[in-house]
Amino acid sequence: MSEERRVGVDIGGTFTDIVTIHDGTVSVSKTPSTPDEPDEGVINGLGKVSERDDFALSDIGFLAHGTTVATNAVLEGEWADTALVTTEGFRDVLEIGRQARPDIYDFQVEKPTPVVERDRRYEVSERLDERGNVLAELDEAGVRDLASELIDADVDSVAISLLYAFEDDSHERRVRDILVDEGLDASYSLSSGVLPEIREYERTLTTALNGSLKPVMDRYIGKLEAKVEAEGVGAELKIMQSNGGIITADIARERPVNTLLSGPAGGVQGATYVSGLSGESNLITMDMGGTSCDVSLVEDGTPLVSTDTEVGEYPVSVPTIDIHTVGAGGGSIAWIDAGGALRVGPKSAGADPGPICYGRGGDRPTITDANLLLGRIDPGAFLSGELDVELDDVRRVVADEIADPLDMTVTEAAQGILDVANANMARALRVVSVERGYDPREFGLVAFGGAGPLHACKLAEELDIPNVIVPRTAGVLSALGLLISDILYDYSTSRVRPWNDVGPADLQAQFDEFAATGNDRLASEQLDAAAMQFERTVDLRYAGQAFELSVPVPDGSLTEASMATIAERFHERHRQRYGHAYPEEPIELVTIRLRARGVVETPDLRPAETGGSVEAAVTDTREVVYDGEPTETPIYDREALPTGSSFKGPAVVSGVESTVVIHPDQRVSVDDFGSLHVEVNP
Repeated sequence: MSEERRVGVDIGGTFTDIVTIHDGTVSVSKTPSTPDEPDEGVINGLGKVSERDDFALSDIGFLAHGTTVATNAVLEGEWADTALVTTEGFRDVLEIGRQARPDIYDFQVEKPTPVVERDRRYEVSERLDERGNVLAELDEAGVRDLASELIDADVDSVAISLLYAFEDDSHERRVRDILVDEGLDASYSLSSGVLPEIREYERTLTTALNGSLKPVMDRYIGKLEAKVEAEGVGAELKIMQSNGGIITADIARERPVNTLLSGPAGGVQGATYVSGLSGESNLITMDMGGTSCDVSLVEDGTPLVSTDTEVGEYPVSVPTIDIHTVGAGGGSIAWIDAGGALRVGPKSAGADPGPICYGRGGDRPTITDANLLLGRIDPGAFLSGELDVELDDVRRVVADEIADPLDMTVTEAAQGILDVANANMARALRVVSVERGYDPREFGLVAFGGAGPLHACKLAEELDIPNVIVPRTAGVLSALGLLISDILYDYSTSRVRPWNDVGPADLQAQFDEFAATGNDRLASEQLDAAAMQFERTVDLRYAGQAFELSVPVPDGSLTEASMATIAERFHERHRQRYGHAYPEEPIELVTIRLRARGVVETPDLRPAETGGSVEAAVTDTREVVYDGEPTETPIYDREALPTGSSFKGPAVVSGVESTVVIHPDQRVSVDDFGSLHVEVNP
């Protein structure tokens, strides 16, 4: 009996990637993104792949989607008209923010525009203390008067963030109920549901962002669901979260702030899974697409998760795979600054018009154009021959814009563009490794995205990373990640207490409550108990510290011995992160967390045996420039490379959706799953 057809669709800044898995066969495709109407790119991609692989869209049994709609809305400030309701005296929390400045020596620095402007921020009379005890009852009559103001203001969304609501949410829920009873037709976001944790600014900001994004995401998902249904797709739409897990479209509509790094998270999940198949568990992932390069770190097979992430200018404190982004993608534009220095990015040519070599009217030199000029990309097979590449146009523009002003040859200018871009990406790789207390020499570099494998081997060489892994589906790995990611729901609450005052029974009771909620949620998605896992952590800090570290909690019923183990783990993590620990100092509990995981069945990614040889996989030779030196280089067909084979650089391995550049003297082997393993300094 044939298994269901599973489809993952990831929208990037330049291309929309589609991966389908059916009866053990993995099929990949790319289609240009449609930034103004992103849902059109999804429909175009589904139509393209269904026609090519000869199946009806009604055959799709699972459809997952990585989206940048929420991200773009934040970056562009295009969100819904939102009102914020806060405790009396806290109206200006969003305006005040934190005292930290991006640059302490810049006295002209400006704070980001508040998500909700002051004339849309309202106060209600009520007050809880830090333990949730009522100091002042909620003024319900005042809330009813507020309802009339909000109705007149014609807001689309209401965010409610009251002081210490994470200890007791009854006042927040009552405010919402009164507003609804008074006839205020709007979407609602409560801080006790969005982020029930300490730090008034971050909690209020995250709640306000969620409120401002709800109508935006609701419209997008509703429109996409209607279109895929009209095309005959019967599968329920799933959405990737920033934490690397899948949720239903309905939950994504309620919690859009959880999808802000949806696309990049899928890539990290895919990289972790594919690398794990060949026994690699300590990884630095590098996803270089058309507009940006996203890097992250995976330790012992688990991506690092942070609750301290910035999207644009705004700190978002929901659990997010710890991803650092720089503006270095294939479409990043090279330019000369006022001081005469060569710069690359962050502006990108995007999908429209794209790099010059796309032949769609692009007239600014990009990283992709530089790779083409250096022989690393075959103009005759660019994106499977779908684009008309005009090499002479590329040479002319690079000469006019970069080479002539800097008194360089075109080849030197192209090499300079790559050198600058690589320096930007090397800094990003150091941020997630060296600056987090990790030695890059103890990790492998997983390169993916359409442009990542073009640059990875050089970057690994510069950072002394011993090996590079390039998955077989590197160009569409974010889409593949959607199909192997588990269903995840995160639950948390802040309980700021001295650790010695926290009893194991009290902590166990909170975990049990979260587990029951998570069990019900997963069961509603037709998962049985065998597929459910519950992972427990606590955020701890030394008394007097401002920030905390997340520490795993031992399995089983908690005892005094378990509490001592948790404390020891905290000291170890503190020493690793900061280089010191103080076991004699008192510890403080800050936040209790539980992750409910629904484990999905993963596909067999072994490619069909080619039966050929390494020599037979060579399709051509051409001159490729490495560090300014032209070198005659064999070109390998990625699909024709047999598993278990090996060869030595220099080499260019050309695939359907990505190209791998192997530098001279580096050694390459092909594992059982078709991934390339490059030994950087053999």
